Amino acid sequence: MITSELARDLQEVAREKNIPRDSLLEVLEQAMVAAARKKFNINEIERDFEAQWNEELGEVELFEFRTVTEELEADPTRIPIVDARQHDPECEVGDSLGLKVPIEGLGRIAAQTAKQVIIQKIREAEREQTFSEFKDRKGEIITGVVRRFEKGNIVVDLSRAEALLPKREQVPSETYRQGDRIQAYVVDITRATKTPQVILSRTHPGLLMKLFELEVPEVADGIVRIEACAREPGFRAKIAVTSVDPDVDPVGACVGMKGSRVQAVVGELRGEAIDIIPYHPDAARFIVHAIAPATVSRVYIDEQAHAMELVVPDDQLSKAIGRRGQNVRLAAQLTGWRIDIFSETKHREMNEQAHAELSRVPSLAQEQVDFLIRHGFRSVREVADAEAYDLASILGVEESEAEAVIAAADETLDVLIGEETARRKAAAAAPPAAIPDEA
Repeated sequence: MITSELARDLQEVAREKNIPRDSLLEVLEQAMVAAARKKFNINEIERDFEAQWNEELGEVELFEFRTVTEELEADPTRIPIVDARQHDPECEVGDSLGLKVPIEGLGRIAAQTAKQVIIQKIREAEREQTFSEFKDRKGEIITGVVRRFEKGNIVVDLSRAEALLPKREQVPSETYRQGDRIQAYVVDITRATKTPQVILSRTHPGLLMKLFELEVPEVADGIVRIEACAREPGFRAKIAVTSVDPDVDPVGACVGMKGSRVQAVVGELRGEAIDIIPYHPDAARFIVHAIAPATVSRVYIDEQAHAMELVVPDDQLSKAIGRRGQNVRLAAQLTGWRIDIFSETKHREMNEQAHAELSRVPSLAQEQVDFLIRHGFRSVREVADAEAYDLASILGVEESEAEAVIAAADETLDVLIGEETARRKAAAAAPPAAIPDEA
């Protein structure tokens, strides 16, 4: 009997695939309708079938609906009223009468069609279930097992689904083998392919933040907040933390006793160094913390350009910049400001040169030159290109006076350009230096 065979198949699938019973019953009803249409739809005449699950009998009942007519017609979609009233004495012309169709009459081919529909629908149900299960897990950490490798991508087994760790989301220094356990950050889930695709990442800053949430109870409880995070995956990271409780040290909470908490995160990230710094709402103080372990002597802020100039002791310059510029890059990512770093010696030389050049503008007093240098102006050209209202604000003068300064800077710039041109011509005209004879 087709029904009993399908019922057994569905029961087994429900147990193995963990698909809700209602979904499977709906699949079974659709399969019965498909089987009936395959068997009875002859000469392209579309007959109206409907399947319903009978709880009392524990089987699917199949009905064919026909329109009650007055005439005796040889049309499988219609039924004469004389015949219709044998099934329902109260029916009238124009009614739609449901006639029960024996399931056994569908035959072997129809049964195969039904099973194919069931398999297809079960796959669709599995895809929908996978999407529903993971769509709310975006932004979480998930653990799986490395199953296989496809064109540089890693396919991760999540027990009831598979996820993809694309090559672009992998840390270059990390290697995996089939069967390895892997923790990753869920960056997206999409229906773009036939199977819902769970996209993972090992490089996303969110992975670092979620790992601290797992390891630090104060972060999980919201007492300590991670305000910002920056990573160069596999090498180094910085996080800025703050506390809503004045009695809780946010940095100490994240470090843990003898560094146990941060070391657990470092271990999961396979040795990625992590700097934990206190967040501060004041941008200058935040920058000073972010550039650690280097110390900062002075900070100059350009709000308009959203940039900062840091001056550090000569012996701190390499530490502030970091290996291949890593420390300053991470500090810039963490704070969101553009950062320029100079040693005290270099900064003093730049200021002396700027002071000498700006002092040549006749309308600028020495105090005004100092103001301009403090606000980042280091050449006559920069003053000549400035807006009058900006210059007026810096110097504390009227815009008309600022315009006069700009005009004077333009004239000075022409003089400087003329002097530079003359020097170049003189250098080009000078005879080449004699090369001493070899002994």
